[in-house]
Amino acid sequence: MKTDNSYDTHDESAETYLLRLFITGTSPVSVRAINNLQAILEEHLKHRYQLEIIDVHQQPLLVKEEDVTAVPMLIKKQPLPKKRLIGDMSDVARVLKGLGLL
Repeated sequence: MKTDNSYDTHDESAETYLLRLFITGTSPVSVRAINNLQAILEEHLKHRYQLEIIDVHQQPLLVKEEDVTAVPMLIKKQPLPKKRLIGDMSDVARVLKGLGLL
C-alpha cells in the first residue's frame, strides 16, 4: 500500500521523504502506528513524503532485506541518514526527531 503525497514543486529545498512503515496486519498497535504517523506527516511534511505501508506477513522478503527486527517499524530511507523508529508513533517529538525535523 503506497501513500504518495508528493507533488512537483520548484522549491529545491523541499526534499521528499521516502518512508516505509512495517506493520502486522490490522493489529491495534499497527492501526495506531498508521494513524499516528499519517497525522504527523500531514501536519509536518504535507506534500513532501511518500509512505509505503508493508505488512510483514505479506512481504517476508522485504522484511529480511530491510532487517526488520520489531514491528511496527518506520524506516526513513530518504533524505539520508537512514533512520529506524520502533513503536506506535504516538510520541510526536520522538518521531519528528527521527525524521530530522527537530
